[in-house]
Amino acid sequence: METRANHILVGTVTLALLGALAVFIVWLARLGAGEQNEYDIFFKQSVAGLANGSTVSFAGVPVGQVRKIKLWEKDPAFVLVRIAVDNEVPIRVGTTATIQGSFTGVSTILLDGARRDAPPITCDEDKGAACPEGVPVIPTKPGGLGELLANAPLLLERLATLTERLTLMLSDRNQKSLEGILANTERMTGHLADASPKIERTLDELQVTLRQASEALDAFEQVMGSTNQLLNSDDGQSLASELRETLKSSKKAADALAATLDETQPAAKQLSESTLPAADAALRELRATTKALRTVTEQLENDGVGSLLKGQPLPEYKP
Repeated sequence: METRANHILVGTVTLALLGALAVFIVWLARLGAGEQNEYDIFFKQSVAGLANGSTVSFAGVPVGQVRKIKLWEKDPAFVLVRIAVDNEVPIRVGTTATIQGSFTGVSTILLDGARRDAPPITCDEDKGAACPEGVPVIPTKPGGLGELLANAPLLLERLATLTERLTLMLSDRNQKSLEGILANTERMTGHLADASPKIERTLDELQVTLRQASEALDAFEQVMGSTNQLLNSDDGQSLASELRETLKSSKKAADALAATLDETQPAAKQLSESTLPAADAALRELRATTKALRTVTEQLENDGVGSLLKGQPLPEYKP
């Protein structure tokens, strides 16, 4: 009986010593970790990969761990994540929290964006800070890889749709069309390469033409300038006056010529209607008379005067 009592006493003392050792180890761990501040983070996204004890890092440096993860009772659309961060970590206004995922499935919380001159994040109601669960709240921002992993199903679906459309676009018929387009493009580039010397020669000629046109324009501007100077000078004024007098004289001569034509118009009409027809008839009679005289002259030269005096021959008498 006494032996059994001794065993119970030894077991009790042993358990007490083990409990004290555990408490001492925990105390040493907390002593080594130092004081920590708690903060709440409200994520409106999937927190897959996070768990109690997950690492909290600030700019890549581990500074704490996750204490609690649960759906927020006031709004189940949000996930409440409470973290404990070392006291010396500067959690100031402007600090944001993101979920940094990995392809292994383990996620961590990344804090970043603190400013040196900004005040710390507290539950001071005078400054308008909200602490719905009694501890300061660190705002969130979308994470690159976390968002990518969260939207992986949608991305895979869109990738499948894109692959299907690419398969339809690269059908046998479309491939032949693409081959034709590439062949035409190659042929066109070959023609352009062959025509390059001609194009260069044409451009050179165009440059020469433009240079000549520019020189001609400069010469024309000089002539215009000289003309302008001449017109503005005394000689130019006198030349302009003489030109005006000449134009006036020309106008008077033109008026006189018009009057003369008006006066001679009736005579010209009479000449064309009576005088010219009579003269034409006289010329015809004169031509006939001349022809008759030429005939008489030829007879005198050929047959003598007798040809003019002999009468018409009598017809031969037949009894």
